[in-house]
Amino acid sequence: MPYNLFTRRPAVWAAWLVIAALMLATPAYAQPSCDDPFAGTARPAFSTGFWQLTDFCKRSIDFSAIRSGGPPPDGIPPIDNPQFETVEVARSWLQDRSPVIALAVGDDVRAYPLAILIWHEIVNDTVGDVPVAVTFCPLCNSSLVFRRQVGDDVLRFGVSGLLRNSDLIMWDDQTQSWWQQLTGEAIVGSYTGTMLEFLPSRVVGFGDFARRYPQGVVLSRNTNHRRPYGQNPYDRYDSSAQPFLFDGTLDRRLPPTAHVLAGVIGGEPIAYPFSRLAEERVINDTVGDVPVVALWQPGAVSALDDSTIDNSRDVGMAALYARQLGDRLLTFRLSDDGRIADEQTGSFWNVFGEAESGDLRGSSLQPLIANPHFWFAWAAFRPETRVYGLP
Repeated sequence: MPYNLFTRRPAVWAAWLVIAALMLATPAYAQPSCDDPFAGTARPAFSTGFWQLTDFCKRSIDFSAIRSGGPPPDGIPPIDNPQFETVEVARSWLQDRSPVIALAVGDDVRAYPLAILIWHEIVNDTVGDVPVAVTFCPLCNSSLVFRRQVGDDVLRFGVSGLLRNSDLIMWDDQTQSWWQQLTGEAIVGSYTGTMLEFLPSRVVGFGDFARRYPQGVVLSRNTNHRRPYGQNPYDRYDSSAQPFLFDGTLDRRLPPTAHVLAGVIGGEPIAYPFSRLAEERVINDTVGDVPVVALWQPGAVSALDDSTIDNSRDVGMAALYARQLGDRLLTFRLSDDGRIADEQTGSFWNVFGEAESGDLRGSSLQPLIANPHFWFAWAAFRPETRVYGLP
């Protein structure tokens, strides 16, 4: 069984199950805006005892799709006051291939190691004066960053302990609305139907982050929580044939836990399998009438393979960019020495979408919202997705 919390931390898991059972025993209560929000539905797999502010009458999903993941709300604690350290200090515990979420807002550049996020799932932060939520759902391998501001409200997000299609459901502590991490949409509560703004981010190896952003900062293990940072409690999960706590129908076009770079571009969902990216390394494509290029290079391990993350297999890093640069439409290729070059000027580019040499040196491609996920989770929310390389 790949889910290590069962096999390695039975006491912790048992305590969570007891708390969840007590919460499930709490009777539901009627919301002021409707007679019975659960009328006509089976008994929900969650308690309303904690959710005193949640307007269950407003929702965009069927309550039967919600599952308890075990922990109570914020039983997996988010990081609300993140501390940071220099790249040089972080070298004492991160290796070159350690996976980090790289986020740049203006000149403020930060790395969030998955070695930490795997234990917290959400970091509420402010980067370049922009309030952000940096998120990682281990069960879906989904790394996403959002602006955590809706109108004039700056929200603090927590881990609800609930799942839909095995994906993390977040909650905000102003309205206790529930938000789907993979889609960024509020699905239950007063914010239902509201979409969070995605911010471009990349999962890269720490070594590449350090070389590109030597003055950047890195999330510190000083989180006021005792966790074995660097350990993966989901041992060998990314080779599992059956995703944990997933009741949906598996899309058999790819293995369930295949790594994909996926997004919705120009209204069209697209997924690039990492296996195909590793073969081609540079993919020129058009998605939703948008000319794009997917770039891949080795140098980042999976956070969900070995029980020690840094001992895991190298799955590489990938990113998607628009190929239009000003009035130029660029086409990319691998040069004879394995570097990324554009055919129009022969300039050389890196995985961050930046021209490092040539006529276009100093230019940057527009990053698109495409992020790593497990295939089963992305396909559950976007079943109409085109898979690159498949009919």
